[in-house]
Amino acid sequence: MQPLCPNGGGTGSVDFSLTSGQHSGRRRPTSVGSGSGGGVREEVCFADVEAVQPSPDARDDPAVYLTWEDVCVTAAGAGSRASPARILEGISGHARAGGVLAIMGPSGCGKTTLLDTLAGRLGPGMSKTGLILINGRQEKLAFGTSAYVTQDNVLMSTLSVREAVYYSAHLQLPDTMSRSEKRTHAEHVIREMGLSDAMDTRIGGRITKGISGGQRKRVSICVEMLTRPRLLFLDEPTSGLDSAASYHVMSHITSVAAGEGMTIVAAVHQPGEVFELFHSLCLLANGRTVFFGTVNDATEFFDLNGFPCPCLRNPSEHFLGTINKDFDEEIVEDSRNKRKTAAEAIDTLANAYQSSAYSEKTTYQIIQMKEMGGTPFRTREQASFCTKLLALTKRSSVNMRRDMGYYWMRFAVFTVACTCVGTVFHHIDNSNNSIQTRCNVIKYMTIFLTFMAIGGFPSFAEDIKVFRRERLSGHYGVTEFLISNTLSATPYLAVMIIIPGAILYYLTGLTRGGSNIAYFVATLYICIMLVESIMMVIAVVVPDFLMGIIIGAGLQGVMMTNGGFFRLPNELPKPVWKYPCYYISFHKYAVQGFYKNEFIGQTFANATITGHQVLESLQVEMCYSKWVNLAILFGMALVYRMMFFAIIKVAEGVRPKMKCCL
Repeated sequence: MQPLCPNGGGTGSVDFSLTSGQHSGRRRPTSVGSGSGGGVREEVCFADVEAVQPSPDARDDPAVYLTWEDVCVTAAGAGSRASPARILEGISGHARAGGVLAIMGPSGCGKTTLLDTLAGRLGPGMSKTGLILINGRQEKLAFGTSAYVTQDNVLMSTLSVREAVYYSAHLQLPDTMSRSEKRTHAEHVIREMGLSDAMDTRIGGRITKGISGGQRKRVSICVEMLTRPRLLFLDEPTSGLDSAASYHVMSHITSVAAGEGMTIVAAVHQPGEVFELFHSLCLLANGRTVFFGTVNDATEFFDLNGFPCPCLRNPSEHFLGTINKDFDEEIVEDSRNKRKTAAEAIDTLANAYQSSAYSEKTTYQIIQMKEMGGTPFRTREQASFCTKLLALTKRSSVNMRRDMGYYWMRFAVFTVACTCVGTVFHHIDNSNNSIQTRCNVIKYMTIFLTFMAIGGFPSFAEDIKVFRRERLSGHYGVTEFLISNTLSATPYLAVMIIIPGAILYYLTGLTRGGSNIAYFVATLYICIMLVESIMMVIAVVVPDFLMGIIIGAGLQGVMMTNGGFFRLPNELPKPVWKYPCYYISFHKYAVQGFYKNEFIGQTFANATITGHQVLESLQVEMCYSKWVNLAILFGMALVYRMMFFAIIKVAEGVRPKMKCCL
C-alpha cells in the first residue's frame, strides 16, 4: 500500500537522541502522518521477512557508523581555462549501523557523486574536501568490511545466475569453507533475492538474450552480499525492478541490515513504495542539502516551510516533484498559494534546513557517533591465491568457450582463409619464381592472422569491465587476472592456430620437417598472444571497444609499414622509421623468423640459388638463429602484459579505490 501524506501538519518537537528514527529488524506497523492538520492517518503493515543469521566473520566485526562533514566535490573544467565545476557543496550527514540511509534527489543533483565520495571511488578529475570518518576516525576498510553495488550491473554475459554467484563465492569466501558450503551459501543468497526460477538462465548481453535488467540488478546485489559486509553502498538498487521486486529486495536488505547491524547507504532515484522502508533520508538538489533526517521528519519539514504533502500522495514523489527543476515552470505552489519555480523552492528549502533544528540534530548526532569510537576493523579471511587463480581460470575458460566472438569466429575465419591461401598457392615448387611465392605466403599469413587477432577485443573489453569492478571490490588482484587469462586462453589459441596452420602448411607445401612445423605453429601462437597483449593495454587505456578496435588497427597498420613487408630494412628512412620503429615492431622478428625457417637449407632453380642467398637479398639478420626471433617475440608479449600490470597499478595510485582510507 502506498504511504499517505497528511494534508498539513503541526510543528512537533525534534528528538535529538541518537536512536531517533531507528527501526528494528522486523518492521512494526507505523503510523504515517503527523501534526494537527487533520490529515489522514494510515497504518501500514509489513510482511514478515525471513531472518538471516550473520556469518561468523560479520558477527565479530564492529558496527560501522559513517559520518561526513562539510563535504565538497569539484570536477575539473573541460578546457584549460574552464573553472572547476562544484558538484557537491557543504554536505553533512551520517549513516548508522542497522539502518538504511536513502540519498534522493532529481537527476544530476549529485547522488552518485556523494555515494562515490563516501565509498572512496571518485574518478579522475574529481577532488573533494571535508571530513569523512568511520567510527570517529579515518580508517582503512579491510577486505569484506564494505561493498559497492554499481548502477551499471557489470556481469559476465555467458554465465548463468548460479555460476556468476558461485564463482564469486569462490573468489571471496575463505578456504575454511568447503566447496559444498560455498555452493549452498551462494544458492541461499540467490533465493534471498528472489532469483530461484532464474538460477540456470544465462545473464545475457550483446548477442544472446538473457535475464531482465531487474534480475541483473539483483544478481549484482547477490555478488556483493555474499560476505555480509558491514558497510554496503547501493547505487540505484531498484532501477529496472518492478514495484513488487523493488519492495521484496529492499525489504530483505532492510531486514539484513537490522538483523546483522549492517550500515547501508543507497542512492535512489524513484523510490516508490520502498520509500517507507528507509530509516533516514538525505535529500539533495543542485549539490546542496535540502533535508537530512528521518523519513517522518522530512514530511514535517516540508510542511513547516510551506510545501505540505497532498493527501493520498507518496511523500517521496512530493519531495522530488517539489525540487525538480528540469521543467522549471511556475508549477510549485506553497501553503500560502504563492506560485514558485522549482529553483526558488530549492533555495527556500535549502536555506531553511541550514538554520533549522533538523540541521542541529544532524550535527549533534554526528558528534555523538564520532565519540563512540570502536575497535579497529580486521581483515576477514578470504580465498587463497591458488583458489582465486583456479576459480578465475575456470570462469574465464567457460566464458571463452561460450562467447562465439572470443575465439570461435576467428577460428572459422582463420580456417577459411588458410584453406583459400592453400588452394591459391597449392604445392609450391622449388623454381626461381617460387621464392617470391613463398615470401608472399609468409607475408600474407603474418599480416592477416595477426591483424585478425584484434577481432576478440569487444569480448575482452567486457572482461576488463568485470575485472575493474571486482578489482575495486577487492575480490582479487591484477596478478591473478593476468595469469588466469593466459592459462584459460592457451587451449583456444592452440586450436585456433594448429588446425588452420596445418591446413595452410600442407596445401602450400612449405618446407617439411618436424622442427620447421613446430617453429611455424609456435611463432603464429606467440604472435597472436602478443597482439592480444597489445589489445589488453589498449583496453585499459580506452575501455570503449569501438575506439579500441580503431586504435589497435591503426597501431598494427603503422607497425606493418616498417616491418619489412613493403620496403627492405636498409631502404627505410633511418630517423624514426628504422630507429626505433623497425626494431620495436614485432612484425620484423616474426617475418624474419619465418624466412629463416623456410629458406635455410633449401636450394632453388636447380640448386643454383641457395636459401642463404635468398635471406641475404631479403636483408635478413643472420647473426642469430630463428629461435632467437621466437624468444624476442615471447619477450615482447611479456613486456606488453607487464605494461598492462603497470598501468593498472599506476591507475590505482591516482584513482581512489574502494578499500582506500575514507
